[in-house]
Amino acid sequence: MAYPTSPPPDADKPVIWTVSVSRLSDLFRDITPEYDALATIEPIQLGFDDAVRHIRERLATERCDAVISAGSNAAYLKGRLPVPVIVAKASGTDMMRALARARRVSDRIAVITYQQPMPELADFAATFGIDVEERTYVTREDARAQVTELKAAGIRAIVGAGLITDLAEEAGLTGVFVYSSASIRQAFDDALEIARFAQLEVGRRRSRGGGVQDTLRARHGLADLRGESAAMEQVRQACVLYARSNATVLIQGETGSGKELAAQAIHRAAPHGASRPFLAVNCGALAESLLESELFGHEEGAFTGARRGGRPGLFEAASGGTLFLDEIGEMPLALQTRLLRVLEEREVVRVGGTRPIPVDVRIVSATHCDLAQRVRDGRFRADLFYRLAVLRLALPPLRERAADIVPLAEWLLRNALAALGARASPNLKAELQACAPLLMRHAWPGNVRELRNLCERLALFLAAEPLQALTPPFMLGIAPELADAGAAPPASESVTEVLRRFGGRRDAAADYLGISRTTLWRRLREETGA
Repeated sequence: MAYPTSPPPDADKPVIWTVSVSRLSDLFRDITPEYDALATIEPIQLGFDDAVRHIRERLATERCDAVISAGSNAAYLKGRLPVPVIVAKASGTDMMRALARARRVSDRIAVITYQQPMPELADFAATFGIDVEERTYVTREDARAQVTELKAAGIRAIVGAGLITDLAEEAGLTGVFVYSSASIRQAFDDALEIARFAQLEVGRRRSRGGGVQDTLRARHGLADLRGESAAMEQVRQACVLYARSNATVLIQGETGSGKELAAQAIHRAAPHGASRPFLAVNCGALAESLLESELFGHEEGAFTGARRGGRPGLFEAASGGTLFLDEIGEMPLALQTRLLRVLEEREVVRVGGTRPIPVDVRIVSATHCDLAQRVRDGRFRADLFYRLAVLRLALPPLRERAADIVPLAEWLLRNALAALGARASPNLKAELQACAPLLMRHAWPGNVRELRNLCERLALFLAAEPLQALTPPFMLGIAPELADAGAAPPASESVTEVLRRFGGRRDAAADYLGISRTTLWRRLREETGA
């Protein structure tokens, strides 16, 4: 079969193919010019079996570093192609905007998602009084049947991906496309990160010349570890100190506490860190065989689908810089043994190979679990644990640096509003202070990531209603989880302890405890006997 001729890809650029048969193709096309300088991007307007067959045939003679697709098409491609498939995902903000557009069409709205429902959708609909019917589908025929059934039930607007909106419009309904440009840009960014393997030789060559390509750079530094609390100041000081050493670092912290930010800050604070490669991999997100190939690389013919000429792994790609191993506690025991050997011998052997390849790379790892307990349980090698944890950094959860919550919320909310092209209220700081008791009583199990998500949610509604003040009732309407009584401060917590958490600020401590400053003063005197 002959394919349309296209200019040969620039050898210095990653090659990315976008795959879609729906209106997502238009969004891919609109975003592609923004990445022309970073990658060679080609659209493939095929789906499912046709796309798999087309891509496999071309891979016999052409190079492709990553494929971008979405929805059921992406799920189908993911397990059938020998190249990484990046799944474009709609964000919560995308869904809320789509529901708002659908609401302007009809009071009866449906959302159809691929395979899995959205757990937060029911809470959102109940909070804002929107009548939303939620369905899922697996096959195209299943999706068509769902649309037909919803139409018969009186639904007039359906929110979903390209396939769903196409089927809705075929049925004479309004289809509301859920994806935004921001979500597609994120998919392109992820594809560029995955495609870093194709840039190994170029990256190493530029590194010797004093520069590293953008896809290999750490983008965050000490300034991104925000917070004026004593705990965060200690974190920043530790990052600066650890940057002077090449020893391994183990970062421990809860989900969303900023472990990768800290790893990047350590890397960038090191001499010449900004010009050296920083690569990251989530050890819990990949199957064992794929993680092994990602870390150590593979030789030609090592397994079915192995790239011609072989492929370097992350240890080689990060040589001269830093390799960040996120969720290290999830690494299979067999790979733990291989990792230990790399740390001891400073060399790797690719999958299917026999030749040792010298590497000079600093390892920074992170975990949200208790690695010492996993060692005791026999799930993590003790010798590897001590080899990875020469230097240790514990990130405080957000609830333990409550004095940072309101300033962080202000900064995140201003950024979220700016991203929507909206201006923050001149009274934003005072309004957030009025909401401080709500914010500071919440347990923040998702830490800074959860706070950022909340601020993006708030920004969407504030941008839609510029005259709306940010009051506690308004915030509770958008984030009812803040009313969770289980998030209240423990009754056993003394005033002295709370004051210490807030750096001696009595107004913040009183707000946190839900008492007046007079009561705070009285209780403090009772505790201290003064």
